[in-house]
Amino acid sequence: MIKIINNLLNLHKKHSMNSIDNFNFNSKKALVRVDFNVPLDKETLEITDDKRIRAALPTIQKILSDNGSAIIMSHLGRPKNAFEDKFSLRHVKKRIEELSGARVHFSNDCIGEDATVLSDQLLPGEILLLENVRFHAEETKGDIPFAKKLADLGDCYVNDAFGTAHRAHSSTCHIAQFFPNAKMCGFLMEKEIQSAKSVMENTKRPFTAIVGGAKVSDKVLIVENLIDKADHIIIGGGMAYTFKKALGGDIGNSLCEDERLATCIEILKRAKEKGVSIHLPEDSVIADDFNNNANTKTTESNQIKEGWMGLDIGCNAAKDFSDVISKSKTILWNGPMGVFEMSSFEKGTKSIAIAVAQATENGAYSLIGGGDSAAAAKKFGVDQVVSHVSTGGGALLEYFEGKTLPGIQAIEA
Repeated sequence: MIKIINNLLNLHKKHSMNSIDNFNFNSKKALVRVDFNVPLDKETLEITDDKRIRAALPTIQKILSDNGSAIIMSHLGRPKNAFEDKFSLRHVKKRIEELSGARVHFSNDCIGEDATVLSDQLLPGEILLLENVRFHAEETKGDIPFAKKLADLGDCYVNDAFGTAHRAHSSTCHIAQFFPNAKMCGFLMEKEIQSAKSVMENTKRPFTAIVGGAKVSDKVLIVENLIDKADHIIIGGGMAYTFKKALGGDIGNSLCEDERLATCIEILKRAKEKGVSIHLPEDSVIADDFNNNANTKTTESNQIKEGWMGLDIGCNAAKDFSDVISKSKTILWNGPMGVFEMSSFEKGTKSIAIAVAQATENGAYSLIGGGDSAAAAKKFGVDQVVSHVSTGGGALLEYFEGKTLPGIQAIEA
């Protein structure tokens, strides 16, 4: 954990030097890697949530207001290394124009003649949107020559895509080497780093980490690291039942990773040695099938009979968890308490969302860790109340696990 904190300190120092605030984009063509991987309606291909575009606007507007131009690079979806219309970034062009108020040109490829000509003709105050970088297999392979072709389109490089900072791809990492004196983080990337710093370094106590989701294996590294930092760790979701079984409980047909039972016992042992309180759900809402119309009832989480499965935390667990959260001054939330996408099993996650929001209003700092947690925060109307909702679920997880994020390392190198 000391290593993580030192890494964060070093990142902050270096990002201060490589800040977009300290760069003048006058007459410069800035290559900006953003995360415009926005959801599109399957039928109309219209954007259903433009949050990620809005999040990048401050960086784009800074470049344009400096009398520079922005060349936007992004991926969208998971194309199979070739053009697929449903993953084309042309579907987001209109929304970028509406939100930025700038003229937006679109290149049918991210490299090649069309991109080069449009880049050469780009005027200050204008935006060039390049086609999906993942239409080229070289992007995800981290191909250096491909990164060089992208780099040739601009004068400087800005990485504002925290959501892909954990990927060593051409446009998120390797392109930075071609701008040794003109590479920097965008405002969104800086905000993400500062938010992580507020949780892991400038920690106000008590610090409560809420960890949910299906599997212990997905979250084991973050839980192990948080034991060195948190005062309370709340564990919900499917992963809680592996802990319950490890403690000798009956969990029926609930999710369980038998190969992680020993890991759970070790985590509980380490937490006790460190004086960290681990909170598991006392009761659960259980169902006889995995669907919204299944028969349900509430029972103690360690007394679930065969044929039944835990799909949400119960009322007592929700109250216990909310009480812990209400006394917290720093809160990290990563993972739902149950299958909140189904109305029959949303109450536990909703109660946590409300508790986090109320604690924030009472002065706590709260960081929501992207992915399902971000979706839950939005669904239950607290995304504008909490301190920060991360745009990068996977990246934030790896960040808290102490892993080096290639996209950030490339900027500070």
